[in-house]
Amino acid sequence: MNLDDFSDLIERPDSGTRRDAEERRERLTVPPGALGRLDELGEWLSAAQGAVPVRPVERPRVVLFAGDHGVAELGVSGRPAGGTYALVRDVLDGASPVAVLARRTGVPVRVVDAGVDCDPELLPAEVVRHRVRRGSGRIDVEDALTAEEAEAAVRLGMAVADEEADSGTDLVVLGDLSVGGTTPAATLIAALCGTDASVVTGRGGAGIDDLAWMRKCAAVRDALRRARPVLGDQLELLAAVGGADLAATTGFLLQSAVRRMPVVLDGVVSAACALVAQRAAFRAPDWWLAGHVSGEPAQSKALDRMALNPLLDHGVTVGEGTGALLALPLVRAAAAFAADLPERKAPEETPPED
Repeated sequence: MNLDDFSDLIERPDSGTRRDAEERRERLTVPPGALGRLDELGEWLSAAQGAVPVRPVERPRVVLFAGDHGVAELGVSGRPAGGTYALVRDVLDGASPVAVLARRTGVPVRVVDAGVDCDPELLPAEVVRHRVRRGSGRIDVEDALTAEEAEAAVRLGMAVADEEADSGTDLVVLGDLSVGGTTPAATLIAALCGTDASVVTGRGGAGIDDLAWMRKCAAVRDALRRARPVLGDQLELLAAVGGADLAATTGFLLQSAVRRMPVVLDGVVSAACALVAQRAAFRAPDWWLAGHVSGEPAQSKALDRMALNPLLDHGVTVGEGTGALLALPLVRAAAAFAADLPERKAPEETPPED
């Protein structure tokens, strides 16, 4: 597999449709600019759909890729190593923030176990059936995945994207469930942006103290030494310092762009995977929105590199796709305004004088 092949498969959203949407916006009764970014959002969605006026977002879905990371053994997370199973269980039981919000807004949630470190019998078959491996390697001293596992994880993400597109999903809210996942995410972003560990290392969704932050910086620094020699191959990079869930998310993002299915990114993990995907296919980010600011410095670096401007900044750090799901009402509102606001009536012609 060569991820660079996606560059030939991914096209930009229809520019002609976008121009038509912009011209229609000029004719609406509400003055241009009065709706702020919602105008831009409506035009983006219209181009992604290839439709003027834009269609409502009727079948969104939250997709969460789950996996444990061996680097969590170093105490770089506010949660215990191997604790992703508890996060998955909370989502499935409706007890997590994203599950509560999704239930209230009527958006279904899909959890995909790419590399959770638990017995597969503990999770429903539809969640665990795609698992690539049990946990990912400790990236500061060893590869996260073998080459075969990295390819299998990417293909898993592609398959999930195809399943969603084929089932009629018209927009995906993308998130992750992981313990230790922000460390490989920071490593990938530092490697691709050419920055140092301290610049990209944050405190994660659960929060860590200063000593844990220093351990995390050291882990990112050591992982960066292993990442730099394989920067020329995205698949090797994901195998070296990614993880099963990150590789699957990358494959999902690329195939979603192939299938012309818009995606709202959540936090630093989805941003890191998006940056890897952009490296493979430069047009792919045109199909994505940044849902919110997560507070992780690496996320800001990645979004800047992809020229993606987050929709919300509410200080939400919980992860799990929660911040991205909070942005969904804005996208739906933009579609409603673009489709339903009336156009100005043309002035009546004055009859010629006799």
